[in-house]
Amino acid sequence: MLIFSQLHKFHKLVLINRSGGFKASLGYTWVQIMHKTTGGRKPKKKIYHRVHELDRVMELQKKPSLILQLKSIIQSQKKESLLLRDLEKEVGFVQKWNYMAVIEKYPSIFVVIGGKIDKSPPAVMLSEKAKKIADLEAEATVQMEPILVKNLRKLLMLSVDCRVPLETIEMIGNEMGLPSDFKQSIIPKYPQFFSLKDVSGRWYLDLENWDSSLAVTAREERLAREGLLNTSGHPKRAKISKDGNFSGPHAFHLDFPVGFRANVSYLEEVQRWQKMDFPSPYLNARRIEAADPKARKRAVAVLHELLSLTMEKRLTSAQLDAFHSEYRLPARLLLCLIKHHGIFYITNKGAKSTVILKEAYDGSDLTNKCPLLKFRDKFLELMGRRDVSSCIGASSSVTN
Repeated sequence: MLIFSQLHKFHKLVLINRSGGFKASLGYTWVQIMHKTTGGRKPKKKIYHRVHELDRVMELQKKPSLILQLKSIIQSQKKESLLLRDLEKEVGFVQKWNYMAVIEKYPSIFVVIGGKIDKSPPAVMLSEKAKKIADLEAEATVQMEPILVKNLRKLLMLSVDCRVPLETIEMIGNEMGLPSDFKQSIIPKYPQFFSLKDVSGRWYLDLENWDSSLAVTAREERLAREGLLNTSGHPKRAKISKDGNFSGPHAFHLDFPVGFRANVSYLEEVQRWQKMDFPSPYLNARRIEAADPKARKRAVAVLHELLSLTMEKRLTSAQLDAFHSEYRLPARLLLCLIKHHGIFYITNKGAKSTVILKEAYDGSDLTNKCPLLKFRDKFLELMGRRDVSSCIGASSSVTN
């Protein structure tokens, strides 16, 4: 696990990695950064502004996570019912009570059978309405497969050797929407794209064929959809706005938090950065000098693309850390994320700190959802709450 305590450019920065996430020792509601002192003057303070709508994204996933997990457990049973006495074996003693509360609160989803009347041990199963909706998951799984294959190929193309440790892919499997058995159900079906190789006792997923048509980032696809590029690849217009956004082929969408007030010099710096060209994230990082400002901008693009390959455009800090070597991510990754707070948001809500791609959300709502997330939302409508965000911690078996 990494401990982020980089002090090269800052006078004081104390952020500690706990439970796989970067936490601020100064509190969970904001991060305070003390800049390097100059000439004996008191260092300036900068506040990492909280975005409550994005913090709420993590809060919304808690109860749906339990529901989807319990659904998965029930469906994995031979008779598609689970004896309540066996619930503790599946989820542990502490969590058992949270699941019992969910069963009691949502009779529209879960039905308890047996008990004193027929003297059989009580068990929980899905309601008839829940079963009908659950049957739609098979269709969503079929629709997901080409998306998963494409995203896996792009994930490998981003790495320096077109290979990623299998354990790293398993680590973000839930976030990508991969089924728990993807090593058996997906990889062998596409030998023209993937192969598993043992390298010095460590298993890797290797890319078999490079496809230049896939070497297009989500950022570039968005610019093309919005018509911000003409056929020659040059910007239609060159104008910097007060929010830092710039219409050009090398620009990122910025969304500064409420309360952040950028001065003129800051906006001028942002404009220069937005105009600066940079190598594609799909260009091998070994060919790029790490100290080059263009390389640093490319690192932002790599992080942007990696988050874009996940279903909900977010990963925990530990999951990002796992790609350090294969993607040549910045040594001071946390500082990079903080500096580009118009693109990324770090929330400490939930069990682990999470990095969110801001442009993917409208308030607390994910703007574009894959078939699997649409299915989950439909299932979760049985809770009586519409537009429920699917949980990041849902079991991987939910996607089976």
